[in-house]
Amino acid sequence: MTTTTSEPGYAELPRLISLMTGDDKHHAAAESTVDVLWVLFDRVLDLGPETARRPGRDRFLLSKGHGPMAYYAVLVAKGWLDENELADWSSARSRLGHHPDRVRAPGVEISSGSLGHGLPIAVGTALGLRARRFSSRIVTLVGDAELDEGSNHEAIVVAARLGLDKLTTVVVDNQSSTHGWPGGIARRFEIEGWAVRTVSGRDHEALYDAFTAPHPGRPLAVVAVVEPKGAH
Repeated sequence: MTTTTSEPGYAELPRLISLMTGDDKHHAAAESTVDVLWVLFDRVLDLGPETARRPGRDRFLLSKGHGPMAYYAVLVAKGWLDENELADWSSARSRLGHHPDRVRAPGVEISSGSLGHGLPIAVGTALGLRARRFSSRIVTLVGDAELDEGSNHEAIVVAARLGLDKLTTVVVDNQSSTHGWPGGIARRFEIEGWAVRTVSGRDHEALYDAFTAPHPGRPLAVVAVVEPKGAH
């Protein structure tokens, strides 16, 4: 009889997140992003430790870099990190900080935490990969409050004008933005020429369908609506 051990699945993520203590302020940010992160890493992106050095790999950029516990938990579940690292996170000895560091943490494409930079970096990444004739998908995850940052407005405009159809922005909408936008988040992207899908940020099938629906010639924005938890 042969027995096999499987990698941790979605049901293990709450336990993995609970191992990281000392950041109660940003725990809600992890709770609001865990489902989106799981669907992306488990079912959508061609991304894992075995592809880490492949130039044509897919890219995931966490712009919503405050409170990355869910991100680290998913990286453990997908073999990038060892579970034993979680309890010591954010210590001087750990490579897992309160904000992800691309130099230290495997699987992290950008250092983040200063909100508003992920989407502009994703646009540049998409342009670079297109110039090299790679068909890689680039996904960046932002929070709704990040869209107050002016650099995001510029990135939204130029991404559609350049037809970056390999680029996806997923906006986790927990109604925490300060001012909001006329017509809502979806309208902000639609008016600039993006394809847009609005779904529940808890519904894995709806998220998967939104991420994989065709959108030729246009970048894709997925607005993932979750109950407000006070995160940003």
